[in-house]
Amino acid sequence: MTNKLNEPEHVSRFEALVLRNYDERIIQPIGPVGIITHQLEQSFSDAVNFHLYNRRALTVAKYPEQNQLAGYYRPEYRIPVSLKRFNSGEGQATILDTVRGHDLFIITDVLNYGQRYVRFNQNVSLSPDEHFEDLCRLISAAHGVSKRINVVMPYLYQGRRYQRESRESLDCAVMLNRLFALGISNFITFDAHDDRIANAVPRYNFESAATSFQLIEALLSECPDLQIDKEHFMVISADEAAISRCIYYASVLRVPLGIFYRKYDPRLLDKSEYTMQKLKRTAEKKFLGDNISGKDVLIVDDMIDSGQTVLECAKQLNSLNARRVFVAVSFAQFSEGIEKFNEAYDNGLIHKIFATNLSYRPPALLETEWFCDVNLAKYLALLIDGINHDASLSKLINPTERIHSLLNSFKGENNGQN
Repeated sequence: MTNKLNEPEHVSRFEALVLRNYDERIIQPIGPVGIITHQLEQSFSDAVNFHLYNRRALTVAKYPEQNQLAGYYRPEYRIPVSLKRFNSGEGQATILDTVRGHDLFIITDVLNYGQRYVRFNQNVSLSPDEHFEDLCRLISAAHGVSKRINVVMPYLYQGRRYQRESRESLDCAVMLNRLFALGISNFITFDAHDDRIANAVPRYNFESAATSFQLIEALLSECPDLQIDKEHFMVISADEAAISRCIYYASVLRVPLGIFYRKYDPRLLDKSEYTMQKLKRTAEKKFLGDNISGKDVLIVDDMIDSGQTVLECAKQLNSLNARRVFVAVSFAQFSEGIEKFNEAYDNGLIHKIFATNLSYRPPALLETEWFCDVNLAKYLALLIDGINHDASLSKLINPTERIHSLLNSFKGENNGQN
């Protein structure tokens, strides 16, 4: 399923990005757009190319002179590449068409375990580490000939390794420094686990785009009977790490916020053999917030990994007599399968889970009744178009105004039906 509500009327397709300069002339693109999507699902790759083509069609209709620019308006923006894997597990990247003078966008999904290859006669899936190495190979293959290289990595590789709690590697910072050392110009991700990772590369352009508008839009579209107000709805943070994200959702929706936190055993805190991960496993989960009896609740987080945290929260919320439990995340990994979620849905613990199509989702997940696939292909295409023009991205990256318009429209429609 995809989100069905239209964009607010006052935010037209032309106003979604400001492509005009101060003298009202359109900003000229950096160069012809080329996108490499070999590491994506085919359907998502097709959708991004389709929406980019449609976006350019609208621009050419308003500014016909843009059609005179070489490569500006064409039905296919994707550059074919070959990512070969040898039996030893080593890899090789080859770009199969010219990228000279292009503004190149390499889009990678490091969570795409649906891609497989044969290593030592064993059929194995590509790991995030292997996807990242393939990305580096593509950058090195294009470096020196393309006009600019931009990396779009929806799920931030090693994004949870952003701070040091003991003698551990800072993988995300190392990854960003490595990419910019290879010569990329822009790095775009979505809902980074912690935006402060940008401090690792202060001299370079790191953008973390929000998916909140699309997730809220899908929620309202799928559940038109929702009442988004203080008496009937509440946003829930599944743990301490998600609090800042949930504060934004609660603020923009103008509803109360509830928080789950871990109550640690004080006898274990000072024992050096207990790492933070061990402490979290032994900690008791407590809820802090208003009375939720009879309310619909929305658990918000950046991802579902195994899903254990979400299931624990849903179980407690149901014991507190929540009416319905919804979950909204940017990335749905389900690294331990979906069986536990099927059981939770059958038992009424969870009503619906919303997640974007920015990362790989197995076919079995897409067939379930409780999962809603939120399509962000158009959003990504608009970002690519804006970056190619060096246009302002504020209206896309900061969706607060659009969310308010969406809510006003939704509440107006509901009031009209009552």
